[in-house]
Amino acid sequence: MRLWFSLLCISLMFFASCEDSKKQSQEKESPVKEIKEEKPKDSLPETKEKESLVADPSYPKITNENAVEFFTQYGKENPETKVRITTAHGDIDIELYKDTPLHRANFIYLVKQNYFENTFFHRIVPNFIIQGGNSDLRTTPRKRHKLGKDYLLPAELDNGRKHRRGTISGAKEYRENPDKRTAPYEFFIFLGPQSSTGHLNGNYTIFGQVTKGMDVVDTIANLPSDEGDWPLQNIYISVEILE
Repeated sequence: MRLWFSLLCISLMFFASCEDSKKQSQEKESPVKEIKEEKPKDSLPETKEKESLVADPSYPKITNENAVEFFTQYGKENPETKVRITTAHGDIDIELYKDTPLHRANFIYLVKQNYFENTFFHRIVPNFIIQGGNSDLRTTPRKRHKLGKDYLLPAELDNGRKHRRGTISGAKEYRENPDKRTAPYEFFIFLGPQSSTGHLNGNYTIFGQVTKGMDVVDTIANLPSDEGDWPLQNIYISVEILE
């Protein structure tokens, strides 16, 4: 009897040991599910992401004190005037004006420094404007801090240009800005109508013109947006120099 009882105990201990080993083995082999963040529908392919890269970190941080001197020299060394803005809705080609040299040089500089990568058309108003160069991503203020977060561009209004369909203008700081200086990181494309230009003409520097892709601009302007004119889906942009 004692022999039978001893054999029964040994069997139960062996069975329990096997169960524990089986459970541990199953727990170790259970795959860990990877949680992937779903990207917005209108995001650009990952191959275009250069959000934190600065093409040439040897350039100084831009300030109000050195901006004119820097962009005057930079403009002489970088004379490009044709640029393409790529979005999920199509391409927008623009030509930058040579008679707004500081704004042209600033825009080319930002393109070459990869600033615009992973920024958005962040404000859209049908039959008026679409505005780009900002985002709600943490990378955008970090890039501005790296390049120079506080500088403004002097207004270049002496050419007498008026806003018309397809003009590219610099966004403007409103507070304490009697000289109508431009906020360097944001721009807007005007759609019309001409009756809406009264408060724009003579107040915002026009530094370029859309040469191809106004149908894309129209499409973007009419996308759904919230009460603050922010698109309901992020409209990522990528900008490259053509010539």
